Amino acid sequence: MAEISAATVMKLRKMSGQGMMDCKKALQEAEGNIEQAMDALRKKGLATLAKRAERETSEGLVVCKSSQDGKTAVLTTLCCETDFVAKSDDFVAVAQKLADYALVCAAEQGAENILETVVEGKKFSDVLTETVSKTGEKTQVGDYAKYQLDGPGLIGTYIHFNEKVGSMVQIETSDDTLAATDVLKQTATDIAMHITATKPMALDKDKIDSETIEREKSIFADQMKNKPANIIEKIVEGKMRKFFEENCLLDQPFVKDDDKSVAQFLADSAKQAGGEATIKKFVRFEVG
Repeated sequence: MAEISAATVMKLRKMSGQGMMDCKKALQEAEGNIEQAMDALRKKGLATLAKRAERETSEGLVVCKSSQDGKTAVLTTLCCETDFVAKSDDFVAVAQKLADYALVCAAEQGAENILETVVEGKKFSDVLTETVSKTGEKTQVGDYAKYQLDGPGLIGTYIHFNEKVGSMVQIETSDDTLAATDVLKQTATDIAMHITATKPMALDKDKIDSETIEREKSIFADQMKNKPANIIEKIVEGKMRKFFEENCLLDQPFVKDDDKSVAQFLADSAKQAGGEATIKKFVRFEVG
């Protein structure tokens, strides 16, 4: 068996991020060849992935990142099996790296697209495999969304302090000057925080599918089945207004000022900054 120097072990450890004993063992099996040892460590990760393929990944982290010009932003999740691993330094580092890959990824959604994205000559799927060989847990990219401005506006993001839930919202503005104001930047962040807290179902009632609306109407009507038909109709109408107010982002009472709807809060903020703004779309991701 080839003599493996401590310097070689340290070099492999720095390259792979694996433990000293794992690196030494891989080098011994590869008779000191670092590239073959790296391959062995990667195969270990792939074997772990295959072995744990059916395991649930209900823990993890939500991460986001914006481009320097603020015109592109991503929100994505990295999932694992246990909260213990989700809090580890290795996992946190890879989650932040995932945000870098997501920002580079050309696609606007789909975790599989991030896996094939290359940064500095390495696919994220390879990064993931190396992570699995360290943690011993199944790890995978969960949700992913990328917003890119195609006109005047800004993108607000917010991650809750537990890093398990976060949101992203795209706002269109009457001009780029408005989007650059501190008022609108803070407003975008506040609305993203609101989305994180309230979990809206859709932007407005037109974005809620008809099946959901009919199901809610049916439930409300069934609750009043012993009342006259004309009374039922009026009560259901009132309950549906309340349903839309609770579940449609634009109609929800804003969490920082419940005397205003989110739409009104945004309109007032834009007016204060000297223009107009509307919410185009939003997304909310949660793990755990």
